[in-house]
Amino acid sequence: MRRKYTVSLWIASAILALAACSSPSVEQSVRPPPPAWSGDTAYAGSGASTPRQPVKPANPRIVRGSPGLQCVPYAREQSGIPIRGDAWTWWHKAKGKYSRSQRPAVGAVLVVGKTAKNKYGHLAVVTRIVSDREIVVNHANWLNKGRIHLDTPVRDVSRRNDWSAVRFWYTPGNVLGKSTYPVDGFIYPRGTVATSG
Repeated sequence: MRRKYTVSLWIASAILALAACSSPSVEQSVRPPPPAWSGDTAYAGSGASTPRQPVKPANPRIVRGSPGLQCVPYAREQSGIPIRGDAWTWWHKAKGKYSRSQRPAVGAVLVVGKTAKNKYGHLAVVTRIVSDREIVVNHANWLNKGRIHLDTPVRDVSRRNDWSAVRFWYTPGNVLGKSTYPVDGFIYPRGTVATSG
């Protein structure tokens, strides 16, 4: 009789242990992370080593723009930098007129270089710095539909952490995009200063 009781107690303990495997905390850890790496401990500025105020999670979304809206006039309007011409030409046109850097700053224009698939380049305006390798931008016509992409995370994937290569958040799929894009750098509106790090 004592042996049956011991076996029953062992079975009950095993069932409780298995039930613990399906607790909400375990289920939550398997779910995909929210957009913009919001689970990370990140701070505004140049990284967690110099904490300032906690960064709120990004809320990537796409809104309607005007028909035929391109990234260049949108970046020009949002940044106040009046450069004209294809996106990839902005880096050279800014030389001697605006401060340029390989470090992001809020309000700066991220200049994506041209490639075989992206022959005009691309521009995006930095709205938030999450960490040394993560920023949030607003930009237009990213998927060639003339729409505006707000609060879009961008990750530096360069080997040297120099912002020479990035990936953009793919909002329709709620995932970081797989394509890597070359970056010329950041053009600062007058009066903008990079965050030191």
